[in-house]
Amino acid sequence: MSEGDGVVGRGIRVRLDGSASRNDVGALKAWLEREKPLEGLARDGQLRILERLGTDAPPGHMGIGMEIVLVLVGAGADIVFKELLAQTRRAVAAWQANRREVESGDPPEAHVDPVNLDGE
Repeated sequence: MSEGDGVVGRGIRVRLDGSASRNDVGALKAWLEREKPLEGLARDGQLRILERLGTDAPPGHMGIGMEIVLVLVGAGADIVFKELLAQTRRAVAAWQANRREVESGDPPEAHVDPVNLDGE
C-alpha cells in the first residue's frame, strides 16, 4: 500500500445479487470507472475502485462472492462522501438500465451502501 493509505476509512460497497456473473461485476466496475464525476476523483488520486471477494456473504452462499468497493482516499468531507454515494447509486442504476437494453434477462439486483473500511 502507498503512503496515505492509513487515512482510508470511508468507502462505498456495491454488491450484486447471486444472479450476477463475473462478467457483470467486471462490466459494472468498468462502467463506474468511466463515470465522469468518479473518473475525475480517481484521476486526482482521491478515489480507488476495487474488485474484491465479498466480506459478509452468508455461509453456503452460492453467488460469485465478488463486490466492488469505491475507496475515498484521504480525509474526505462529508459533503464529498454524500455526493460520491449519490453518484455511485445513479451510475449503478444507469448500468442496470443499459444492461437491460444490451443483454437478455434482468440485470442483477444491486446494493450500494456506505462501509467503514477501518472496521473490516
